[in-house]
Amino acid sequence: MSSNHHTGLSALQARERLERDGPNELPRGERRTPLRIVGEVLREPMLALLLAAGVIYLLLGDMTEALILIAFAGISIALTIVQEARTEKVLEALRDLSAPRALVIRDGETVRVPGREVVRGDLLVLDAGDRIAADALLLEAEHLEADESLLTGESVPVRKRAAHDDEPERAEPGGDDLPQIFAGAIITRGQGVARVSATGAHSRIGEIGRSLAELETEAPRLRRETAAIVRLCAVGGAGVALMVVVLYGLTRGGWLDALLAGIAIGMSLLPEEFPVVLTIFLAMGAWRIAQVGVLTRRTAAIETMGAATVLCTDKTGTLTQNRMTVAELWLPTGELSDCSEGQCDARFLDLIEAGALASAPVPVDPMEVAFHTAANEAGIGGAEGMTLARTHGLRPELLAMSNIWQIDDGDAPYMIAAKGAPEAIARLCRLDDTQRAAMDAAAQAMAARGIRVLGVAGAPVQHEDLDREQEEHPFELLGLAGLSDPLRAGVPEAVAQCRSAGIRVVMITGDYPATARAIAASAGLVDGELMTGDEVQALSDEQLAARVGDVDIFARTMPEQKLRIVSALKAAGEVVAMTGDGVNDAPALKAAHIGVAMGKRGTDVAREASAIVLVEDDFGAIVGAIRVGRRIYDNIRKAMGFIFGVHVPIAVLAILPLLVGSPVIFGPIQIALLEMIIDPVCALVFEAERDESHIMERPPRDPRERLFSAGVIARGVIQGGVAALVLSGLYLLAAERLDMSAQELRTFIFFALVSAVLALVLANRSFSTSFVQALVRHNITFRYVLAFIVTGGTVILTVPAVQRALGFAPLDWMELGIVALTGVGLLVVFEVTKMHRRIRQLHT
Repeated sequence: MSSNHHTGLSALQARERLERDGPNELPRGERRTPLRIVGEVLREPMLALLLAAGVIYLLLGDMTEALILIAFAGISIALTIVQEARTEKVLEALRDLSAPRALVIRDGETVRVPGREVVRGDLLVLDAGDRIAADALLLEAEHLEADESLLTGESVPVRKRAAHDDEPERAEPGGDDLPQIFAGAIITRGQGVARVSATGAHSRIGEIGRSLAELETEAPRLRRETAAIVRLCAVGGAGVALMVVVLYGLTRGGWLDALLAGIAIGMSLLPEEFPVVLTIFLAMGAWRIAQVGVLTRRTAAIETMGAATVLCTDKTGTLTQNRMTVAELWLPTGELSDCSEGQCDARFLDLIEAGALASAPVPVDPMEVAFHTAANEAGIGGAEGMTLARTHGLRPELLAMSNIWQIDDGDAPYMIAAKGAPEAIARLCRLDDTQRAAMDAAAQAMAARGIRVLGVAGAPVQHEDLDREQEEHPFELLGLAGLSDPLRAGVPEAVAQCRSAGIRVVMITGDYPATARAIAASAGLVDGELMTGDEVQALSDEQLAARVGDVDIFARTMPEQKLRIVSALKAAGEVVAMTGDGVNDAPALKAAHIGVAMGKRGTDVAREASAIVLVEDDFGAIVGAIRVGRRIYDNIRKAMGFIFGVHVPIAVLAILPLLVGSPVIFGPIQIALLEMIIDPVCALVFEAERDESHIMERPPRDPRERLFSAGVIARGVIQGGVAALVLSGLYLLAAERLDMSAQELRTFIFFALVSAVLALVLANRSFSTSFVQALVRHNITFRYVLAFIVTGGTVILTVPAVQRALGFAPLDWMELGIVALTGVGLLVVFEVTKMHRRIRQLHT
């Protein structure tokens, strides 16, 4: 292509504009260094409360409890920093660190400059394979096509033309025969010269980036709820501690001892386990979710993922592979071949070969790549033994292109292969009405299935006919080729799992309705209605919110419409997860409750806007993320129920001796020992629990359901109340009927309480399984903790020096038997109530 009459900007003009407008690059957020991540982690309110509790214990002189709390805080900080730093490192590796370069005309000469130095008014020289550096208006275009899927979601390249006089520089991307080209798009065919109209933040990509800054990310509900319950429990714990001080002082008269007793009980009732559970579970959850190929940029998104009720997904590059393949072939005899599995009948080989020969020898256009791939898979040599002699490009009046090849061996020295729009190929082949009707019927049937249809033709060429126009060759119709962007492997199964889990999958794409409907049918989205972007535009926000519940496919949508759809779903009360990879998906990704970006194909803008990144672009990994999210939420509820339950008998055993005039059972040392059991159980055992049965076959929880629901609190308090009654009875019986010293009584009740704690653990490990299954249910962490408790208990009961240091005494076999029966009996009671609850739920 000649561009001699363009002189472009001078070097001085380019420098001045670069200084005035700034570099041609998108503003990038400050990189999250490990130090910055540490700062963010330390500002988390739950972690701050955990550290504050540790400092309080330290000031009170309880070094053991202080170190336990600070150790858990340190573990949480370390896990979070390691996971999020790893995420940022992988994200940095996914970036295209080499900024695209551009060929521009300056001072009448073509020079290659870094993309960031392109300025408004520059003349870009474009060729196939180039990534466009800035928005521009085409001054010259020769058979130019561009892949704008980054901006529009359309998987098929669009044709471009040169601008007419006084044509506007700005337009929306998408659609054929526009003179505007856009930053980030790729030239798939042809050549051109374009004048830059917008750079950096002023380009179409930049406008989308600016809109992201206006969207606020919602604060996680779990964090707010936990903070509220911690405050409530802290007030309750302080109230019990004050009651102990008053009762002790009034009944015993020693107010200093009363104050120490109150502090000890206050220590045992402080709700430090809640922030322990939240921080450890979410930090470990980020690690676990990484095992299924998902990076978590914000740990709070993990819990929200388990609550998702709607999964909005882009089509191109998310459900599909964003690469064209030859899916169907049709012969003029009426025969049809399904090539979606890469296998084609021998009768169709000439058609495949001609399609490849009609394409560029080194293809860039996705459809031409598909023809070459099909030829290679079929074992066809293609252009082997041939030399390209001449090419006829696409013209607006004839949407077909052809290549003339010189054949080294054969009857005719040359052959021509053509491909293009079916009507153009019909014209080249001079089909009669009957032949044309048959071809049109086959093309329409393919198009109805969302397949891009091209006609293919061929003819022998003599040497003297080389200079003939394309229409003058004696073409023969070889058939039709249907090309499609295939589904990713495992997508139908992943969609089916989402449906069985009560999660509605909604496709939002910039592609055409027929293509969108065909892909949706292949993926298993067959129930809902289809709505176009124009229809979305015509509705008010209230009308759209009322309609979105019935629509499963949105086609021909623009970025701002995707954002409106996500906002309408949220307004309708849904918990929305949004997946995508393009710049056009970024606003919706940020607005959704959970933004899920593709790691490999995803753009920087999409990844920065998201909370979760799929490393391998595997749509099926989303199902794994949802499963992990549900498991984490279940385990948090189990741990919270256990925490509520375990503190009830501790509080009762603190107050009971004061009411009956007996010695106080537990001092700070015994309380610290109890916390060494309770804290690991809360933070480690319940976190490591496996999925509940049928976890992906139940509907999502109600978005309005509170973590600390009445059911969770009531179940924990009732279980704790039952344990408190049994332990109180044991205490009164032992204090009045059995001849025990104060140390023996303390030891007996302490180990009975430990036995009750283990019963609470086993009862709360699963919502559905029986205690027999809970015993054999795989959880290596529980086995380690159990071994630690048994070993520690054995040392306490057998080593006199340890007994004296801790204020304990040995127990005989009968007393140990009562301790064991206490745990077994409580477990049976808990399981009977759980069974009764399950039976009642089945009948309701």
